[in-house]
Amino acid sequence: MKAMVLTGPDKPFELLDVPDPVPGPGEAVARVLACGAGLTIQHTRAGRSKTDYPRIIGHEIAGEIVEVGKGVSDLKIGDPVTAYYYLTCGECRWCRADRETLCDNLKGTVGRHVDGGYAEFIKLPSQNFIKLPDGLDYKNHPAEIGVITDAIATPVKVVKKARIKPGETLAVIGAGGGLGMQMIVVGTWAGARVIAVDVRAEKLDACREHGADAVIDASKANVAEALKELGRGGVDVIADFVASGETLQAGLKGLAKAGRLVVLGGTAAKTFAADIELIKPEREIMGSKYATKSEVREALDLVASGAVWPVVTEIRPLADAEALHQRVESGLVIGRAAIMVNL
Repeated sequence: MKAMVLTGPDKPFELLDVPDPVPGPGEAVARVLACGAGLTIQHTRAGRSKTDYPRIIGHEIAGEIVEVGKGVSDLKIGDPVTAYYYLTCGECRWCRADRETLCDNLKGTVGRHVDGGYAEFIKLPSQNFIKLPDGLDYKNHPAEIGVITDAIATPVKVVKKARIKPGETLAVIGAGGGLGMQMIVVGTWAGARVIAVDVRAEKLDACREHGADAVIDASKANVAEALKELGRGGVDVIADFVASGETLQAGLKGLAKAGRLVVLGGTAAKTFAADIELIKPEREIMGSKYATKSEVREALDLVASGAVWPVVTEIRPLADAEALHQRVESGLVIGRAAIMVNL
């Protein structure tokens, strides 16, 4: 099969012929139609996330099962599927409680610890494939359907975790990126008034186009003061997809009483000292990462119902993966990008 292979940290992809995967017991193989190209996997491409090489990256797939291994009864040939990113044990207290992101025996992630979706076929444990619900036109929109498993599921989790209610004000820091733009879409669906924070004019324009009620150019404005002004004293919830020391401090200062600051991926500041005076008005700081399997299914159903639609602005063929990732690295992609694998 054809695959885009990483041979070392921060080295260009190589389009290679590699052996077709063969499922072992408890495994299945899917034909990949499309795979999302988000910042999470760009960290692997750039060498910021550890992996063993050679490696095929990518996890936000839309595909169809073509082969199942011994003992697999929950999948059949022809099933349309996406993939769950975490390789969980399925047995610990957290997995049993449907909180797989906290798995005590995490075996790794798809596209870092096992080969991922930048290939014509992908082999995974059967439990890592999630069937697509009826109503998703994955054949005509494989790129948009593929990214749901991360780009929509993560904001769905934020809405639940931060207890966002209709009429509340949500600020999204890093709003023009692959997750931030989807947070605007999902936050609007949840009934929030959404403020987008970013540093590029073209991204802020796109944020307005996709539902943001107001925007803040962080390259020009004092973000904390702007949040206070637009939030009429402060915003109720902030989803920070940049998570630098600067953005976290600004966000905390821009919260209203009882406001919630949700810290996601991004650059993940190693140290962040929260002023106790900023916490006293019952403000909360909470961490959030990825989504549970049930939240992925919620996200799939949400899109299938027509309530939301993923924002994917750049779709390239597999051979153009390197050029696309250079744009992701430079922060030039608005919303999500994706790779078409089997055209």
